[in-house]
Amino acid sequence: MPELATAVRELTFGEAIKEAIAEEMRRDPRVVLMGEDVAEAGTTFKVLVGLVDEFGKERIIDTPISEAGFTGLGVGAAMAGMRPIVDIMFGDFLMIIMDQVANQAAKIHYMSGGKWKVPLVIRATMGATRRSAAQHSQSLHAWPSHIPGLKVVVPSTPYDAKGLFKAAVREDNPVVIFEHKISYRKVKGHVPDEDYIIPLGVADVKREGTDITLIALSSMVQVALGAAKMLEEVGISAEVVDPRTTWPLDEKTLVESVKKTSRCIVIDEGYFRYGITGELASLIQEQAFFDLDGPVRRLGAMHVPIPFSPSLEDVTVPSERQVFDLARQMCNK
Repeated sequence: MPELATAVRELTFGEAIKEAIAEEMRRDPRVVLMGEDVAEAGTTFKVLVGLVDEFGKERIIDTPISEAGFTGLGVGAAMAGMRPIVDIMFGDFLMIIMDQVANQAAKIHYMSGGKWKVPLVIRATMGATRRSAAQHSQSLHAWPSHIPGLKVVVPSTPYDAKGLFKAAVREDNPVVIFEHKISYRKVKGHVPDEDYIIPLGVADVKREGTDITLIALSSMVQVALGAAKMLEEVGISAEVVDPRTTWPLDEKTLVESVKKTSRCIVIDEGYFRYGITGELASLIQEQAFFDLDGPVRRLGAMHVPIPFSPSLEDVTVPSERQVFDLARQMCNK
């Protein structure tokens, strides 16, 4: 008799994050998680519901509303040998903890001559189109990417989210991981049962193509894949590449893809000005200039505060149609 096909296990993005945290906490008693409403409430987005029942309030720790305070506590705990995960409810609150993250966690290893390590993970959310207005909708992953000593993870799929998160927990350097709020329930995908990690600094080709490279991060990977399907209908083969981490950055995979296709669009939900798209476009033009058929183009969030109005908010971030139209123009079809 033919063998029965193995059932594919599908998880949401949020379920994959929760599973990664639970597995790492079971594996290593030094892993603790702290933040606002992380215990019984399971965070504002209900991603961590149930973890406190297994690990107790000694390891799933509800904190006061003082991001600077409990992030500093996390830095100290990491220096003392723990492996804390600090939950920042909205990525917009990064500005409250930038001294602890950028001035302390990122620099202690270097300033101590390598004697101290800070194995700390900062969980932060990102992303618009949730109707959360200007102070709770930004994508600020470019900020920590600018700071030496920090590693920055921006996953787009459940598979990547779990594997990268587990790698981040095991990392001896501080890592900031950005999780898109819309992805928690909306994005689903295959996640293996067995233990696995995805090394930081390894990009992934989500779709192969020959005519144009679409480099995209987080939710924009889904946008790029949707645009690639539309492009296929008009005879354009688009390759979609997901860097997965902004630092360390897998320059080789990005550059090799563009050398193959000769055209490139960089798509990100962060602000267009002085952001990730500018950094990646510069990299491509420096290392693949003579292979390009035209300039690298960029699509990012508009340079405005994110509006609360749904009809206004939706036009502030790149869409499948924008990617499709720009790629079609670049390919002269």
